[in-house]
Amino acid sequence: MTVAPSVCAEDPSGADALALVAELSAALTAITGASGQASFDVSDVRGPRACFALARDAHGRALGCGALRALDADVAEIKRMFARPGTRGVGAAVLRFLEGEAARCGYVALRLSTRRVNARAVAFYERHGYRRIPGYGRYADSDVSVCFEKVLPR
Repeated sequence: MTVAPSVCAEDPSGADALALVAELSAALTAITGASGQASFDVSDVRGPRACFALARDAHGRALGCGALRALDADVAEIKRMFARPGTRGVGAAVLRFLEGEAARCGYVALRLSTRRVNARAVAFYERHGYRRIPGYGRYADSDVSVCFEKVLPR
């Protein structure tokens, strides 16, 4: 029987958070040729309408992460989603947590961008109810990115 990880908001500057973000950056560089670090600033995921989430197993080991930051008053963006290789259900647990936090903060929708070449990520978000949208913000004219949105239940 697989036990679902626990997910909670944590300091994005903590040792486990930094280790997971470094692993994510290395994995993205291997898949896409870019780490994704240029579009992430820890100061964006601190504060009352933002968070950095960590998933942990029953022994407290960090398994995955994700972040939520404001785009505007109604829309938040998902950033730095990662689950350590070999884990199951971690990404889904982190995404559920971030969606719940976004709803609690009063957002009506979530957006995100990933690289088209990252087929696993594209399929993951589509499986979890995210629909493709035109590029937004820094991704508006990007040929390498695919953007998604999910309207949150009211």
